[in-house]
Amino acid sequence: MSAVRTHVVKPGELDQEQRDVWRELRAKSGAPANPFMEPEFTLAVGRVRPRARVAVLREGDGTAGFLPYEEGPLGHGRAIGLGVSDCQGAVLRPGLGLTARDLLRGCGLTVWEFDNLEAGQTLFTAGAAGESASPVIDVGEGYAAYEARLRVRSPKFLRTTLAKERRLGRRAGDVRFVFDERDPGALRTLMAWKSDQYRRTGRRDRFAQEWISALVRDLHTTRAPGCSGVLSVLYAAGRPVAAHFGLRSRTVLSCWFPAYDPAYATYSPGLVLHLRMAEAAAAAGIGTLDLGRGAAEYKDALKTGELRVYEGASVRPGVRAGLHWLSREPARRAHHYVRDRPRLARLARRTLTRAGRLRRR
Repeated sequence: MSAVRTHVVKPGELDQEQRDVWRELRAKSGAPANPFMEPEFTLAVGRVRPRARVAVLREGDGTAGFLPYEEGPLGHGRAIGLGVSDCQGAVLRPGLGLTARDLLRGCGLTVWEFDNLEAGQTLFTAGAAGESASPVIDVGEGYAAYEARLRVRSPKFLRTTLAKERRLGRRAGDVRFVFDERDPGALRTLMAWKSDQYRRTGRRDRFAQEWISALVRDLHTTRAPGCSGVLSVLYAAGRPVAAHFGLRSRTVLSCWFPAYDPAYATYSPGLVLHLRMAEAAAAAGIGTLDLGRGAAEYKDALKTGELRVYEGASVRPGVRAGLHWLSREPARRAHHYVRDRPRLARLARRTLTRAGRLRRR
């Protein structure tokens, strides 16, 4: 039997001392300083998701860890912000004597579901049903070193993108990049572009869900060393043509919502934007841009390496766990079957795009 005691609270009920311990434990973990794993992200989700919770773990007289999650019916728990959070897991003291079953029991959960479990979360990896690559850009040696690597690895991509940036300036007007744009109007523009992109490509519009829109607006104003919202905008003649909203820590920029104005598609403004983001991030002392899981040609062209993330669920055996498996696993396996076969994946994307066009008529 674990000697760890579990106390479940709402995120807003965490006191300052607990938040500081969370940050200290995370800093000592040795994992990349992903802003999604900081208390500020969980606090922001708690403000828009009433069923957000945090399991506070204690061993002896000290706080030993935290598990942020969202509770659902029948003991079904989900990673905090599931569906939009790009890095998930528990924040634990090294060597803590705890099993996943102990933790779920302490939370009153039968299942804890995740779709972007970070590597190194050994408490939960036994429940992983799939593994994915999360491409990253390493700018730790500076942007010039990164661009030099691109010239070797993706010379045509870099040459073409830089040429399009110059052409954009000649034909559309002066090109200007802002790494940390505070104008809420620019954020609204990005969200409108992204909604249109979701619908155009046959995907579910995340910003049609009010809690996601509210979360992004909230995080845009969040300022903390471990988790700050960063809105980057590429302008041409004073008009936004591409934008990205993500979260940053001191050393990691987690890329989240990129989009561009389709009227400027011929200039590939989204690619230009990512190069300027990498340059500005390096100048700001950020060493890694995490592009997030999911296949995309631009990620393959930009990346210098990959992290691993996992999808699945940690369960306590029982009838409810069996029902969860039946409701999720067949669809998950079909998704992974298609995703791991490039020809099928391309066909699926084309089908989604056609469906999106039909819905827009």
